[in-house]
Amino acid sequence: MTTRRFLFVLGSSRSEGNTELLARRAAEQLPADVTREWVDLTEHPLPEFRDLRHDSDHVRPTGGAAGLLLDATLAATDIVIVSPLYWYSVSAQTKRYLDHWSGWLRTPGVDFRETMAGRTLWGVTTLAHREPEVADPLVGTLRNSAAYLRMRFGGVLLGNGSRPGDVLTDTEALARAKTFFARETPPARFPYED
Repeated sequence: MTTRRFLFVLGSSRSEGNTELLARRAAEQLPADVTREWVDLTEHPLPEFRDLRHDSDHVRPTGGAAGLLLDATLAATDIVIVSPLYWYSVSAQTKRYLDHWSGWLRTPGVDFRETMAGRTLWGVTTLAHREPEVADPLVGTLRNSAAYLRMRFGGVLLGNGSRPGDVLTDTEALARAKTFFARETPPARFPYED
């Protein structure tokens, strides 16, 4: 059996914000033999994504944030997008990371889509609203991204908090965090193929 390797992609502009605190609580529940890697996108900013699919071949990034994130993504069995809810979706840093997936799909020798198939994409977010449905666009972004790559979708752990540390008073979110990564994830289903 393959040992699981979790990549936590931190997409907040605030270090140790509510979303990161909730993700770390969930990560504490993982078995000791599970590898955990945390990459903060503010410490490893990706360059602007340029769509070259009709202009030229993509080149495999080496070094820098793009190389680090590509290698970490390919090595992970589970990718956790840790992004606060910003304007009803993922943060700009997180969106840029997902945009780079488009380039990695077209990078010769990477086999990104084949490598990601069967792995699991998770999300952790906090919001300042009591109505969880305001996070539906964020959930949809992650669910559809997983399905497109034939990944499993583990769901999104939602918490509530606006001021620093607020999520630690969200007892329901903290209770869900205890079992979040232990849930079975169904295979991805998507209504179309490209």
